[in-house]
Amino acid sequence: MATDVVTVTQLEAWVRRFADLIAENRAHLTELDSAIGDADHGINMDRGMQAVLGKLDAAPPGAADELFKLVGMTLVSSIGGASGPLYGTFFLRFASACGPSVALSPDDVVKACRAGVEGLVARGKPELGDKTMFDSLHPALEALETAVGAGSSPGEAFSAASRAAARGRDDTVPMVARKGRASYLGERSAGHQDPGATSAALLFEAAAAAFGN
Repeated sequence: MATDVVTVTQLEAWVRRFADLIAENRAHLTELDSAIGDADHGINMDRGMQAVLGKLDAAPPGAADELFKLVGMTLVSSIGGASGPLYGTFFLRFASACGPSVALSPDDVVKACRAGVEGLVARGKPELGDKTMFDSLHPALEALETAVGAGSSPGEAFSAASRAAARGRDDTVPMVARKGRASYLGERSAGHQDPGATSAALLFEAAAAAFGN
């Protein structure tokens, strides 16, 4: 098994990189959402992550659970629609699985990611093929678990997870949405990339960058 340790500093770098990627892709996410949603996913996610950065700058957390509780609560309170509760749940469950640790083993990170995804599933009830963020998150989690189990470093494991998330994101294009606002369009939702799956892929891209350095 991998023995590399992931520090709170690296975990915070992950959150900050995610905020940067959301800001960089704000217009793209909103454009995707304009085709099958409310045209606000990029705007909402950027507002939420900028609020997270403001709180991190004001009071940097000392433990992993503090970090991800801050992220989750801030997103729940500052993002409208479904994204706030879903991402908020992911990070809050991640926080609970971490506990008051200042360093996590790769296995601990996998456990926390699994808890986050399971919390999101319990809240939103998504299934593979529904054309949601779960279509990115599920393959990413599987790839992460496989890579860590094979002894990969956190950077290598999250790089594999990021690639899997990107494939899952791309796979949403031909799907007919069965959940959320996009499901109202029926067959017309096919041919469009899901914005939630796209932002979820950015989450793992950010982790690959943060843990790879």
